[in-house]
Amino acid sequence: MQIERLDFTAPGDRLTGLYAVTQADDLPGPKMTLRHFQATIEGGWSRERGETWVAGREGQVIGGYTLHFPEADNTHLALLHLLKVHPGHRRRGLGGALLDHAMTRVKAEGRGVLVGSAAADRPGAAFAKAHGFSPAATEARRVLDLRTADWSSLELMRADAVRHARDYSVERWIGPAGDELLDDMAQLMNGMNDAPLEDLDIQDERWDAERFRKHDEVLAGAGLTVYTMMARHTATGEPAGFTRLAVDAHEPRGWARQFDTCVLRPHRGRRLGLILKLANLTWFHACEPSIEQVATWNSTSNPHMIAINEQMGFRVLDIWNEWQLRL
Repeated sequence: MQIERLDFTAPGDRLTGLYAVTQADDLPGPKMTLRHFQATIEGGWSRERGETWVAGREGQVIGGYTLHFPEADNTHLALLHLLKVHPGHRRRGLGGALLDHAMTRVKAEGRGVLVGSAAADRPGAAFAKAHGFSPAATEARRVLDLRTADWSSLELMRADAVRHARDYSVERWIGPAGDELLDDMAQLMNGMNDAPLEDLDIQDERWDAERFRKHDEVLAGAGLTVYTMMARHTATGEPAGFTRLAVDAHEPRGWARQFDTCVLRPHRGRRLGLILKLANLTWFHACEPSIEQVATWNSTSNPHMIAINEQMGFRVLDIWNEWQLRL
């Protein structure tokens, strides 16, 4: 087996080969297009510094891994964004060889913590445990079926919630945020640091206007169309909360992804999270009638957001763990 670094300026068939390896797993839920896949491994959602290595045998790509090295914050850790071996080549020590190679790179960068994710009922969980990782956080992936959603009940739910938030107005847009919104969106993204991390050794992420601009550029580069709904406190003009839904603009395949939702601390207790998610979902459904299902992720230790999603009709698809290894 040969392990070579993927050059994104001239990826050749290494990129498509690694993409094919990831698609060989018959995982439920939305599938990434090649464009989406490349955007996420090349630099994550904030253009982080990273590297991808591809394993080949007899000219065929049979596996690989991606590491991201945060630089704006969390410089003590590395993110194992991807580690895959083609199902037809597993149980031959290839995954272990790739992980050893990755840990050499992590140590060379002076990082002391490695974090990756795996579905609780998939082979990756047993692999992580066997190689010394500990489950540090648990997330549930839920799905809302728009074909069977009770839209009348959802609208009544939103109308009832709005009575508790009369001091707020709602703004919405499709695609990247305009320059005039970047500071507001950075402030809201900083509010995501309140999300529970359980035992993960992760520090607060620091967002500013430029980082959010890059984030939006990556989403657009991945071929995603993003629908954003933001709440603003009418009296002060302060941003209060937001939520985002994303769909692949070219190959939606019937799926959308619920991205971040956050309400800042001074504005909580007014059902803004529920209002924003319901309003964005209704708008999105009107604009994207071909989409049949929406997938979302929640920490299992975030009962407030879980309650909102279950109230809307989201149901658990599978459970995932964030696995952590101290080097």
